[in-house]
Amino acid sequence: MVSRSVSATVTGAARPRVVVAAPGSGHGKTTVATGLLAALRERLGKVAGFKVGPDYIDPGYHAVATGAPGRNLDPVLVGESRVAPLFAHGAEGADLSVVEGVMGLFDGRLGSVDEVPPYGSTAHVASLLDAPVVLVVDAKGQSQSVAALLHGFRAFQPGLRLGGVIFNRVGSARHEGILREAARSVGINVLGVLARADELHVPSRHLGLVTAAEHGERADDAVAGMARIVASGVDLDAVAALAASASGMSVEPWRPETAIGDSELTAGSPRVAVAGGSAFTFGYTEHVELLRAAGAEVTVVDPLRDERLPAGTSGLILPGGFPEQYVADLSANEGLRHDIASRVADGLPVHAECAGLLYLARSLDGYPLCGVLDVDARMSPRLTLGYREAVAASDSVLFHEGSRVSGHEFHRTVLTRKAGENPAWFWRDDGVVTEGFVRDRLHASYLHTHPVAIPGAIARFVRECSR
Repeated sequence: MVSRSVSATVTGAARPRVVVAAPGSGHGKTTVATGLLAALRERLGKVAGFKVGPDYIDPGYHAVATGAPGRNLDPVLVGESRVAPLFAHGAEGADLSVVEGVMGLFDGRLGSVDEVPPYGSTAHVASLLDAPVVLVVDAKGQSQSVAALLHGFRAFQPGLRLGGVIFNRVGSARHEGILREAARSVGINVLGVLARADELHVPSRHLGLVTAAEHGERADDAVAGMARIVASGVDLDAVAALAASASGMSVEPWRPETAIGDSELTAGSPRVAVAGGSAFTFGYTEHVELLRAAGAEVTVVDPLRDERLPAGTSGLILPGGFPEQYVADLSANEGLRHDIASRVADGLPVHAECAGLLYLARSLDGYPLCGVLDVDARMSPRLTLGYREAVAASDSVLFHEGSRVSGHEFHRTVLTRKAGENPAWFWRDDGVVTEGFVRDRLHASYLHTHPVAIPGAIARFVRECSR
């Protein structure tokens, strides 16, 4: 295995922080991380939540818990050099930050198995932040064997600081005692014990949890429940002390204005409408920050409710989400569908990703949609998932032909054809894949991109909106 030195510089401003990880998916990371954020917010005042990887759903629950935007830290999408600055940007003013991991602690991008830490893994991000790790372990069905598990996770990556363990789904006081003794035998501090509980149930669907935006008040109730469970079973003082023991970070926070640069500013303030509401919830907080830094006035349009684009709209962004869950209502809103189709025909700049691509299609599972693209979509039993190293196949309102971008696919729908006459992207995957649609001033694709990695594309789009 190849060991890489990736730790942050460790002198400078104190930013208390802790990473919540697990041996794999399903151990309770989201419950613990979200519960910690809510419980520590009540105790400390201001906390910040982050999610490793491209996940859009967990940050929504973090936002409910903290009252502030949830943010992502993904070395694959933005590059490892931007992870610490993005963290510092999101953590400004916070008394403590919690970073929720993805999958297992050492699960990274495919092909990185020989790297320690694997690229894009929770361990990779913890190293970039020089942050202590709390391991959440689902203890159901195991007792003394947990000692070997803890020993292995602590020893696998030299320099990674495993600060303690929280046992989840513990069945009895006797079970707890055995687990505590097992952890003590390998020198791991037990920070908490959570009993098996059925009171929390966050509905899931084909792409993961139901989003917090869709839950509404139920999301508030779910987060409050997570906070109660964590506060009753976890030593919050010990977690806060562990977070405070993280070294100082001498890193300049990421700034959207700096990322855009003065030379990229747009004269005037073109109004850019961003689709929101329950059907379009997959977006990164930094996208809006960059749009505004580039000179745009950002407004929200809800395709489930609004019958026309906001007055004065000069550009439209259609992010990801779950249009398949709301397709009947989206289809029934004929006013907005026809308004968008008419405005696109007149040259309105449009940036659409995944759900946005579907919304622009002629139909989804037989329901009429905007009809901007001459394709139909349907649900598929197959999940398309993974990172893509993509090259822009055509000049567009976002990219110059040949621009390279790291993106991510995440969907269970298929189109009658994957690409238009002028594709958006191509990449290699057992051959060359051509994907997406570029037409006039429209860019539509399944590929999710992170705007922090492509500030020039955001500035280019805003300039197009001001023409």
